Amino acid sequence: MSKVNLETVKEFLLQLQDAICAGLEQADGSGKFVEDKWERAEGGGGRTRVLRGGDVIEQGGVNYSHVFGASMPASATAHRPELAGRSFHACGVSLVIHPKNPHIPTSHANVRFFIAEKEGEEPIWWFGGGFDLTPFYPYLEDVKHWHQVAKDLCDPFGDDVYPRYKKWCDDYFYLKHRDETRGVGGLFFDDLNEWGFDKSFAFMQAVGEGFLPAYVPIIERRKASPVTEQEREFQLYRRGRYVEFNLVWDRGTLFGLQSGGRTESILMSMPPLARWEYDFTPESGSNEAKLYEHFLKPQDWLNIDSLS
Repeated sequence: MSKVNLETVKEFLLQLQDAICAGLEQADGSGKFVEDKWERAEGGGGRTRVLRGGDVIEQGGVNYSHVFGASMPASATAHRPELAGRSFHACGVSLVIHPKNPHIPTSHANVRFFIAEKEGEEPIWWFGGGFDLTPFYPYLEDVKHWHQVAKDLCDPFGDDVYPRYKKWCDDYFYLKHRDETRGVGGLFFDDLNEWGFDKSFAFMQAVGEGFLPAYVPIIERRKASPVTEQEREFQLYRRGRYVEFNLVWDRGTLFGLQSGGRTESILMSMPPLARWEYDFTPESGSNEAKLYEHFLKPQDWLNIDSLS
């Protein structure tokens, strides 16, 4: 098995944060990320970068963090009980982009690395991450493009990788209390170590570097779309679902809060504005209804030519 190298992973993640911020600033045209460096009293810290009030991006955050400590938080040991009693390092880049225009989907991506160690025993380590798309007024060509980029980056690692991690994404980003997916999915993987360090790291790199090619073309196609007040209101209503998922179901949010991470950085995923409405039902045949009827349930997107 290839040797585990935490420093190499950290170097890549810092470069990835720089590249994604630069690419999103270029796509926005006016907005700039403002950096906030922070330190964690128990060990570690990070660089949180936030863009607000851009031409395209209403609010977005791209966060790098590296935290470490003498013991794993409960959210991690519940998932992996063999980690109890081990020290840990956790590093990653996570991002959420909330565009202003409802015709541009919200997007999320993260890549991460964990290693837990105990004297006299082999380290336990894994990679995780993925990216997913949450449209409000979805376009099939955008969804197909998103998934084609995902499939293309997976294919060199095995024919089964895209379908497996696509399904994992559909299953993970699912709001059980609403009986709907958060969006149209993408990729999600966790606990990846069976390929050995080098191949597992290469896959994590491919996912991180795949975000911009997957997302920026969608921004370019939709950023000039006209917007009605009704569309803006629906966007804010659907953003409420994003908040619900992150606060109720997301393991990453729980890990960050339970490990003593920086709350502002952990909750940078929240939209700047959102709304809730009691028992909302979209009008039959409307564009809002199409979201519920076709896009908030798992689909084989690459083999769909049209939606009735």
